[in-house]
Amino acid sequence: MKRNKRGRISNAFPDVRLRRLRTSAAIRDLLQETRLSPSDLIAPIFVQEGLKRPQKIGSMPDIQRLPLAGLVKEVEFILKLGIKAVILFGLPSNKDDQASSAYDSKGIVQKSVETVRKQFGDKIAIITDVCLCQYTLHGHCGLVTNKKVDNDRSIATLAQVAVSHARAGADIVAPSAMMDGQVQAIRESLDDSGLTDTAIMGYSAKQASPLYAPFRDAAHSTPGFGDRRTYQMPYANAREAMREVETDIEEGVDIVMIKPAIPYLDLIYKTRRATKLPICAYSVSGEYALIKAAALNGWADEDAVTTEFLTSIKRAGADIIITYQAKKMAQLLAKR
Repeated sequence: MKRNKRGRISNAFPDVRLRRLRTSAAIRDLLQETRLSPSDLIAPIFVQEGLKRPQKIGSMPDIQRLPLAGLVKEVEFILKLGIKAVILFGLPSNKDDQASSAYDSKGIVQKSVETVRKQFGDKIAIITDVCLCQYTLHGHCGLVTNKKVDNDRSIATLAQVAVSHARAGADIVAPSAMMDGQVQAIRESLDDSGLTDTAIMGYSAKQASPLYAPFRDAAHSTPGFGDRRTYQMPYANAREAMREVETDIEEGVDIVMIKPAIPYLDLIYKTRRATKLPICAYSVSGEYALIKAAALNGWADEDAVTTEFLTSIKRAGADIIITYQAKKMAQLLAKR
């Protein structure tokens, strides 16, 4: 082994000084290993049926529920920032026990997809959330029988919803209900309907997390009884999370998702090592709200924390990131 004149091994200090590679901003930028781009980001949009003007969301500062009439302007702004994808969440006027407004061809998501597709063509990728919580009176992600979420009835309805979104023009449907067999049921229904080009992004490892609280406020989707722990993942179980990912892959998913993102960087990393499929990470509403609250109180630099958090998500192995900070991050990247 080569030694220096002092007899020390040459790959150790003082011969090797790692700080040489950090001496200036130019050098640090040259050697940066993980880079964010606006094209890595997916912007969530809440569209509410019957709304006349944008509506603020108290628990999510700077995020709004939009009327259908405001959707084109919002997507136009997102595109100008270099973001190439949106995920649409619909808030219907009518709810029932069968979630019938979720698969109505004239429903709020279906109209939203048609509006964006007509205005922007293929300039933007349209992703739709496929779930039942916003559309049911009880607020659960599946249909309920005798006060229990009925898995097999639910997946048939979720497949109907996905097909209706795809027929409206969605590029990617994203089932978030965490029902067993949902990806397989949706893939079969899409294929049987001649919609073989529609991709599925599975919420493959979606944790039963308290970080969804602001989203439930935004989407009016808090469960009317019980909780979602019988179908969402126990957050202490990494091996079980990987089984969920493996199952989605076996059922034909095109993109896998880990949700939330920051507390589950280990799962993103494990998934990256386990599959060559694209990986999406969802930086959820609670992550957004925590950063916002700290920034509004002067306890943290919002821009710096946002950049660090999103970079760490990509460093862990995510290819794409759903984030409520998508527009802010794209604006920050444009200044560099």
